[in-house]
Amino acid sequence: MATERVGLLQIGGKDATIIGDDIKVGQTAPDFTVQATDWSFKRGLADTEGKVRILAAVPSLETDVCDRETRRFNQEAASLSKDIVIEVISADLPYTQKRWCGAAGVDQVMTLSDHMTAEFAEKYGVLVKERRICRRAVFVVDKNNKVTYVAYMPALGDEPNYTEVLDAAKKALG
Repeated sequence: MATERVGLLQIGGKDATIIGDDIKVGQTAPDFTVQATDWSFKRGLADTEGKVRILAAVPSLETDVCDRETRRFNQEAASLSKDIVIEVISADLPYTQKRWCGAAGVDQVMTLSDHMTAEFAEKYGVLVKERRICRRAVFVVDKNNKVTYVAYMPALGDEPNYTEVLDAAKKALG
C-alpha cells in the first residue's frame, strides 16, 4: 500500500492527498510503464537506457501552464544533446496527447500517458488522489538511473525553473 500524504498541495483551496513518497536526489530512479500516443506500452527508463532523462510530470496538457511548459521543453529539446530525452507525463489519454501535440507542433519531447495505471505517478510521489492527475514536478535521471535533480512545484500553477532543469541535465551528461 502506497503512502498517502496531505498538506503538500492545495487544489481549490482544499488540501489534496498525494499518493507515493517523494523521490530524492541520489536514489536510483524507479522504472515505470506508461503509454505512448499510439497506446503502445513504454518503459520510461528501460526504453531510454544510456540517455539522460528529464521527466516532467504535469496535470494535463489541456491547461495553460502545462501547455506552456511542454512547449518550452519542446523548444529547448531542439538545442540539447541527442543523449538527453525529455518525457512529459500526464494522466491525459494517449489520443488526447496525440491531438494536442499535433495542434501544438510538439515533436521533440515524448508525451506519455499514465492514465491506465498511474504507476509513474505513484512511484514518483505525484499522484493527486482526489483528481487522479499528476502534481507538477520535474526529475533529472542520469545514464546510470541515478536521480540528479528533483523539483516538486508547491502549486499546480507554478512552472519549473527551466534553466535549473536544463543545467542539471547537461551536468548529468558527465
